Amino acid sequence: MNTISAIEFSGISKSFAGVPVLRGISFKLGAGRTLGLVGENGAGKSTLMNILGGNLLPDTGGMVLGGTPYTPQDPTDAARAGVAFIHQELNLFANLSIAENLFLAALPRMGSMPWIDRRALHDRTATLLGQVGLAIAPETLVEQLSAGERQLVEIARALALEARLIILDEPTTSLSVRETETLFSLLRRLQARGIALIYISHLLEHVRQLCHDLVVLRDGEVVAQGPIEAYDTPAIISAMVGRSLTRLYPERRGASTTVPLLEVRSLTQLHIVRDISFTVHRGEVLGIFGLMGAGRSELARILFGLDSAQYGEVRMREKVINRREGPRERMERGLAFLTEDRRHEGLCLEASIADNLALVSLREHARTPLRLLDRNTWQQAISTIRAAVRLTAKVSDAQSVQTLSGGNQQKVILGKWLLAKPEVLILDEPTRGVDVGARFELYQLILDLADRGAGVLMISSEIEELTGLCDRILVMSQGEIRGNFPRTEFSRERLLVAALPREAHA
Repeated sequence: MNTISAIEFSGISKSFAGVPVLRGISFKLGAGRTLGLVGENGAGKSTLMNILGGNLLPDTGGMVLGGTPYTPQDPTDAARAGVAFIHQELNLFANLSIAENLFLAALPRMGSMPWIDRRALHDRTATLLGQVGLAIAPETLVEQLSAGERQLVEIARALALEARLIILDEPTTSLSVRETETLFSLLRRLQARGIALIYISHLLEHVRQLCHDLVVLRDGEVVAQGPIEAYDTPAIISAMVGRSLTRLYPERRGASTTVPLLEVRSLTQLHIVRDISFTVHRGEVLGIFGLMGAGRSELARILFGLDSAQYGEVRMREKVINRREGPRERMERGLAFLTEDRRHEGLCLEASIADNLALVSLREHARTPLRLLDRNTWQQAISTIRAAVRLTAKVSDAQSVQTLSGGNQQKVILGKWLLAKPEVLILDEPTRGVDVGARFELYQLILDLADRGAGVLMISSEIEELTGLCDRILVMSQGEIRGNFPRTEFSRERLLVAALPREAHA
């Protein structure tokens, strides 16, 4: 029997500017097995995987890959050794074809000639696409693919490199239920071929569904490890946060009213949304559920003025919003929008925490005739909002946002909007990629906002999240609202049935 591990970590430690991030990490993973690596944002998962992937060097400790000492100096070394890293933000060139993305570093040539052998390129690509179950032409541009298809292309690229260890970082955050099932089926086939997988996710039900083994990191240390069967979800959460969470969702102190804040009537954009009507009331948390492609994010963008609508009417506090009004005008009316794409649309990653918090409300602190910033009032506002969103005290206002964990990045975005004192806040997947501890804090901030009289429109793919927070849930399917459920009628089955396309009911 072969007992050689696919990967073994021994005493891995790493510090940045004298601050320990990893403290003596030791565990191993067998070939053909999947290990769930979980922990709160900032626990050290990314740093450890960056060491495995050759992006960072450890301060102490070592690794053994397939029975051989492994010391990658850069990602190229890791790729040559058979280690592939599939990031949450997929590293594909949207304007290139699938084939070109798969073999960009090793395009086949026509003998000694400098020209690309397109036939060989497409034949090799077709073989790999067949292995991942993707029936798409190799010359298809990546920009034409769905999120699930792009995920499969990334895995095909790992197979092209003959990877024997694949790291997947939050692979299902942008996938539909069906795409997730397709991905899991493929991952199980890779397990059967002897490929080892490290699966990083905050969706603990997926970890328990797919993985053989579990490692929990907290504050840079391994605090739990073993076969997945030894841990139920509460035990995993307790290990992650260092305490027992008796509730996953905060208690709601206030109650919604019948006072309308945001009213939408017959909103229509051809092939996007059709005849959308609803009202967000003062103090209400209104959820929107739907499967991928239902039109939820597109609706949010229209409401905030980022995209246009052909027909229909939107009112704020009973005043009609002109369809030509853009985001700035809608912000002045009291509307705010937290986008699902925080890295590209919600944050200036290279800017500081303070600058990101200032993005929306800087004008409010520049009231002098010369429009100069009143730094005293601005700094006071920054301090107040940092405390309100419980941003960790370990980071300074001058620190770059890109160095923060996903949970703290989301707190910065939420803080940015809270400084603007919105009357209606639209949240699109506000907890995507955020750990369970940080989620609870974000949930509390959302409910506090509603308790103070704001209206919240919350879009989420997670039924449990919506039923745990919302007063009412709308269900969208194929660009239409197919269900309106008050809290007394919340049911996972009812919501899923309403979300299915009409042909599924036939």
